[in-house]
This record gives sequence, C-alpha cells and structure tokens, in this order.
Amino acid sequence: MKNILLIEDNLGDIRLTQEAFKEAKVEHKLFIVKDGEEALEFLRQQGQHQDKPVPDLVFLDLNLPRKDGREVLKDIKEDKHL
Repeated sequence: MKNILLIEDNLGDIRLTQEAFKEAKVEHKLFIVKDGEEALEFLRQQGQHQDKPVPDLVFLDLNLPRKDGREVLKDIKEDKHL
C-alpha cells in the first residue's frame, strides 16, 4: 500500500482525486493537507503530523494559501532531509 500526500485546498479537486484513485483501484492511504505550511509540517513530521508516514508520492497544487506550491517545492529542494 502506498502513502500518498495530496496538498490541495480546493474541495472539488480533492474529491476528484479521491474518485480517480478509487476508480483506478490503487491500493493507497491518502493524506490531505490544505496549505503549504501544513504540507511542510507533514513532510517534516512535525506538529500534529509527527506520527504520519513519509509519503511515497506527493501531489502538489501550485496555488495554495499561506505558502504557495512553488515556495513549498523550493523548500523541499533546499531541505536535505526531504
């Protein structure tokens, strides 16, 4: 089973992604965060995400509140632990 992180703030896009995985019959556990700051906390296993697994796959929306997807991607690239 794959752990998938969806970083998305749009409820319609979240539902669409969930339906796509269901239709494709992909064995997965989907984790959803809705802004860039929370995404980085999840990836770094900080705060409320300390017990969450490291994702096997990340879907990153570029237009996010607090910290947009481009900034998140930049932070991921600069963090040697990610």
